[in-house]
Amino acid sequence: MLTRDGWLLFLTRCTRLFAYGALSVVLVFYLTSLGLSTSQTGVLLTLTLVGDTVVSLYLTTQADRIGRRRMLIVGAILMAAAGLAFASTRNFAFLVVAGTIGVISPSGNEVGPFLSIEQAALSQVVPGHSRTAVFAWYTLVGSFATALGSLGGGTLSHLLQKTVTAPVESYRVVVLLYAVLGVVLALQFTRLSPAAEVSAPGAGSFGIGRSRSFVLRLSGLFALDSFGGGFVVQSFAAYWFYLRFGVNPATLGAIFFWANVLAGISALLASRLAARFGLVRTMVFTHLPSNILLILVPLMPSLPLATLVLLARFSISQMDVPTRQSYIMAVVRPEERSAAGGVTGVARTIGAALAPVFAGFLYARPSLMSVPFFIAGALKVLYDLLLYRGFAAVQPPEA
Repeated sequence: MLTRDGWLLFLTRCTRLFAYGALSVVLVFYLTSLGLSTSQTGVLLTLTLVGDTVVSLYLTTQADRIGRRRMLIVGAILMAAAGLAFASTRNFAFLVVAGTIGVISPSGNEVGPFLSIEQAALSQVVPGHSRTAVFAWYTLVGSFATALGSLGGGTLSHLLQKTVTAPVESYRVVVLLYAVLGVVLALQFTRLSPAAEVSAPGAGSFGIGRSRSFVLRLSGLFALDSFGGGFVVQSFAAYWFYLRFGVNPATLGAIFFWANVLAGISALLASRLAARFGLVRTMVFTHLPSNILLILVPLMPSLPLATLVLLARFSISQMDVPTRQSYIMAVVRPEERSAAGGVTGVARTIGAALAPVFAGFLYARPSLMSVPFFIAGALKVLYDLLLYRGFAAVQPPEA
């Protein structure tokens, strides 16, 4: 049974990921409508993720010392500020500054300090034996929120364009919605109670002591996985469907709505598999086939087939998420959880941040626009193999 803080953290995740999903469907369209080239857009998204990395590293490694609630509120304010800035200017330099300092999600996935601090707080208020199941539901509601955001953002911009609204203005409305939801998120975090805080602040470098070597090894692998995934972030995947099949924003919103729904539902099955086979084995054996399907998407000759393969991929691609998150929280001490989640999360963000600048150049060339799918799939398969080799024998205490 979740406590009041547990329910509140589920609500904040829904608010945030709805905003991320809505923005991700239209972000590349919005930036190119402002006059940015595809290559400039790729550079901007990379710099945005780099900025998120720096913000996340500071806020998460200080959260257990200064206060988890305070750091979550700061992150929400930066999210609102970035959305407002993106809606207010078309100047590339200003957009770079806003994206670097603020919190913007081009992928529809988690960025910023929120995930690791929220999970550390959740681990504080639930028993160890139910942590993976709680994280599975946490992933599920997040996927549904992202799905609804994708559907809402795509539909809203499409409906506005059917009136007298210019495309760029319809996309701007979604960006403004993102800023408003950032303000709502900050208000929600003010309701978090002291029960979500840790009693003993973390020690050592970046708030991590004895677990440093373990966390750094995991971080390197997570960076590799995210670097591969950065070639096919949701914004660019949506843009690929537009370039290849001429799909409109409303249809894209529907496609990614169902993709995220399937991803969320699969998380519940992941917790059952983990109870039987272990966290690391579940991570690897569900992730490998999803990466094969990712490689197959651009090989499909028609929109229905490409969509079907994409949905099949999403139906298993996120099963490693709650297991991975639970694994990190299980193998480090309670006072290291925010920092460990933050450092591994930053590693993922760094990996993801490096990829869009290369992907932008590939998507800008018709003959190469499918190459990112092949690169992403191959790198993620390599990650799976290395993860199994290095960590399958390391079990959490409750295993």
